[in-house]
Amino acid sequence: MTTTSPPPGAPPVSSDRTADDAPGAGPAAARDTATPGRDRAGGAARLRALDGLRLVAALMVAAYHYGGRNGDISRAWGGSPTHQFPYLSSAFAYGCLGVQIFFVISGFVICLSGWGRPLRSFVASRIGRLYPAYWAAILLVTAVFALPWVAFKALAPSEVLTNLTMLQYPLGVHRVLGVCWTLWAEMRFYALFALCVVLPGATRGRVVLFCAGWTLAAALAQSAHEPFLTTVLMPQYAPFFIGGVGLYLLHRFGPRDPVAWTIVLVSWLIGQHYAVAGLWHAPSVHAFSYRSTTVIIAIVTLGFAAVAAVALGAFRRADWRWLTVAGALTYPFYLVHEHLGWVVIGALHRGAGLPSYATLLLTVGLMLLLAWVLHRWVERPLTPRLRRAIAPRR
Repeated sequence: MTTTSPPPGAPPVSSDRTADDAPGAGPAAARDTATPGRDRAGGAARLRALDGLRLVAALMVAAYHYGGRNGDISRAWGGSPTHQFPYLSSAFAYGCLGVQIFFVISGFVICLSGWGRPLRSFVASRIGRLYPAYWAAILLVTAVFALPWVAFKALAPSEVLTNLTMLQYPLGVHRVLGVCWTLWAEMRFYALFALCVVLPGATRGRVVLFCAGWTLAAALAQSAHEPFLTTVLMPQYAPFFIGGVGLYLLHRFGPRDPVAWTIVLVSWLIGQHYAVAGLWHAPSVHAFSYRSTTVIIAIVTLGFAAVAAVALGAFRRADWRWLTVAGALTYPFYLVHEHLGWVVIGALHRGAGLPSYATLLLTVGLMLLLAWVLHRWVERPLTPRLRRAIAPRR
């Protein structure tokens, strides 16, 4: 199977949570986030809006993978997506910024999930959340790509088995799922947060120190050009995770917190820099698309602003149960949409002759349906069992 280097977009995803620690899952979520006298806007409704924002970010990434770049997707369409979507391909190219929005949401949700939780329970919640759907996606994509009439090549058995660990990216093994690079970033964030905050016990002061220390250390790692420090501290992604943590402080302790606002502001300033540096290039006839620095900054800003609005209760009336379902579908959709989307697009567009826009919409719909199947028949039964196996309840 053909894989790509970390694209400027692809997750997570992993801010999704299910069962008793899901955002907007009702009383349990409300208890986890409430601070007496300060949780003014209704935690469940506020977090359901966050679920909806997650799905929006996932659909942005899907638009990028289906129509915002060249590569294997061109083989699926039978030509460059610029020919399929002459008016929208340049807009789809900005969909990769959904990843940065995912990371902001992840910072918020992981701080919520880890606050007041023992380390073993936190680790169990993360493993139980990430792995069941991931294992299913790995096996499903491998099986589909192994079919003789599918034009994409499956990986060797040894590489597939290594992919089951979710450590294939740092090990230099070919990836079954192109989006797994974002999961590797998420895992490093979990490890840093677990060691610095969850293990000693979450307090406001400790979280503020974590944000400040990581921001400074990431800047030093960037200037040092030391590969190990860069791998651990992730300078290009750290501002988005840290910004999400700062927004959770505003959610938990209220908007009159200048320190939390400073964390968010500094994270946004640094984050937009890395987004522009990674995604902008000079206009070129050889490039698939040209991204404006103004639009990149605007999308990053909107991502921070949207999570801030949820954190501060602006969407407290968005108390619709379907948003919780949307949030539950986001992670499995994110895992399967890219590579299986190639197969579906090829079958519908080149095989059945459907128009490009009809193919795009139907492919997204089918991937959401598959995500529901994975959520219903894989995540719901296996996630709680895996959590209990790691951290049995007394």
